[in-house]
Amino acid sequence: MPNTFPKHSKLCGQERIAALYKEGKKFTSWPIRVTYQPNEADTQVLVWAPKSLFKRAVHRNRLRRLMREAYRLHQDLLGEQHYLLAFNYIDKEEQPYAVIEKAICKALKKIATTKVG
Repeated sequence: MPNTFPKHSKLCGQERIAALYKEGKKFTSWPIRVTYQPNEADTQVLVWAPKSLFKRAVHRNRLRRLMREAYRLHQDLLGEQHYLLAFNYIDKEEQPYAVIEKAICKALKKIATTKVG
């Protein structure tokens, strides 16, 4: 699997996002809260940093960029399984890339080891 993050890998649509948050399973890999749900088609990802914690768009965009980069480099940890994923940044302070990358890797490994269905 190439280390890319094309448009079809991005989760969009209010109904699909609402269904993921309603029906999906959640856990925390500090500083990220992960919501996931098995999917029939390709894996799709939503990356979110809240405006309530980071007022300046520059900081939100940076956090989203770091989370996307960490996912992009380690998406092969999921194997052949397909999911809808949401990564929500929940810490009140910006963390360095190493912390975010470690949290994403830990989350992806945990999702990959859970039973599907």
